[in-house]
Order: sequence, then structure tokens, then C-alpha cells
Amino acid sequence: MLYWALKLVFLGPLLRLFFRPWVTGLENVPAKGGAILASNHLSFSDSFFLPLVLPRRITFLAKADYFTGRGIKGRLTAGFFRGVGQVPVDRTGGKASDAALTTGLRILTEGELLGIYPEGTRSPDGRLYRGKTGVARMALEAGVPVIPVAMIDTQKVQPIGRKVPKIGRVGVVIGRPLDFSRYEGMADDRFVQRSVTDEVMYELMRLSGQEYADIYAATMKERLTAAKRRPVLVGAGAADGPRHTSTTPGGAARALDEDAAAEGPADDLPDTA
Repeated sequence: MLYWALKLVFLGPLLRLFFRPWVTGLENVPAKGGAILASNHLSFSDSFFLPLVLPRRITFLAKADYFTGRGIKGRLTAGFFRGVGQVPVDRTGGKASDAALTTGLRILTEGELLGIYPEGTRSPDGRLYRGKTGVARMALEAGVPVIPVAMIDTQKVQPIGRKVPKIGRVGVVIGRPLDFSRYEGMADDRFVQRSVTDEVMYELMRLSGQEYADIYAATMKERLTAAKRRPVLVGAGAADGPRHTSTTPGGAARALDEDAAAEGPADDLPDTA
């Protein structure tokens, strides 16, 4: 009830007025039945603009920190995130990752739309980063299609570190559903998980027009943070920070060693870092 009240009466009209979101590909979202909407992640506001343009309700798996605050502010924050269609899950890995998978599968088997950010966190520099395989595990176990979604220019209205968005126009491009039924019964195969994830990321790259970086966004954030702590060497390019670029998603063999470290769907959640 609160979801639709916020979308149609309180928050939605203001977002439409000030940000005039445009959308293409709405016909690719099924009228009913479970599906995963896998999106690039440029801004905290992605989780507001995507639900705004969809005719159906979408649920995101959000980190539990949003729901555990104390006092009046904490309760209001938790109520707001529940109201905008987010479900708390623990992101610490291990059993918590299994719990996130169970929650996602429950949402999908109930015939609902589930929103996931395969990059696992917001892009630190506007590029598209290597996807984590939680999206593949959920799609394969639930037997649902993955619909790629490209958020456009949301980082311009609310870049990382900015709490209040500035006025500007944003867009949403929704691609055709990706069918992975050919991998039925292979949800636990790491090679299949990586292949499915890379296919999703390729579509996101194509729809968004972003440059692709074949490294995890969280890893790049760590490197950028470390680079800021080091002295800047004149002429050494240190001020630019580390860069790791690949033309297209892939490199499955190279990525599998990193994927083997118990990567779970909790790594695919929206983030504020």
C-alpha cells in the first residue's frame, strides 16, 4: 500500500516533475510472472527511478543497514525503504548469502519482479564493471528470464557523495528478456554462472554505452582509496588512479578464481558506498 502511495501520490509526482524520466523498452517487461531486472548501478537514485517508470511493482534486495537504525530516524528510514519496495538482507557472505538467495527465490516464485545490480556496488567512475554471479544463480534456480536495464545519467543528478539530487533529466533503457533455459539443471556450475553473468553484462554495456572494465567495482574502489593515500608522483600518472579496461565482458577463465571465493547473491545488492 505504501509503495503505491509513494509512487503515485507523494514521491512519484515530484520525481516526474523535476527529473522528467524517459523510458524505452517497457514492452519488454512481462505483464505477469517472475523476472529479474538486472541494472547497471550509477547512483543511489537508481532504485527510485527504475520503480517509477515500471507499471509493475519491483522489489530490491537492500543491505540490512538501512533497516537497523535506532530511534525515530532509524524507524522512519526503515519504513521508507520498505515502502519503496526494498527487502533487508545480510551482506556479510556465507549463510547470509544463502539467506539472500532464498529471499530472492521466494520473491521470484511468487511471480514478482526482482531488481538486482550485478556490479554489486555503484560504479566509482561511470564505467560498467564485471558482474557478480548472484544474478545467474537466481535466474537459473528460479527458471526466470533476466531483463537488462540501463540507467542513463542518474550519476549526473546524484553522484556518489551527494545526498540531495540536483535537477536534471534521467533515462531508463529496458532490453529484451534473456532466456537461460538452455542451462536448466546447471545452476551450481561456476562456468555456467560466469557465462550467464557475462551475457547479462554484455547487454548492459550495449544498452548503456558504458566503457567496460573487467574488474569488480568493489576492487576498483579499494584501489582508488589506496591510491589516494599514496603520495602523488609528478609525471607518473598516479593522480589519475588505477585503470583496468576490457572491450567486452568475458575472460571467464581469468575470473573464475575470484568467483570461487564463495561469491553469493548478497554481493549483488544495492549499495551506498
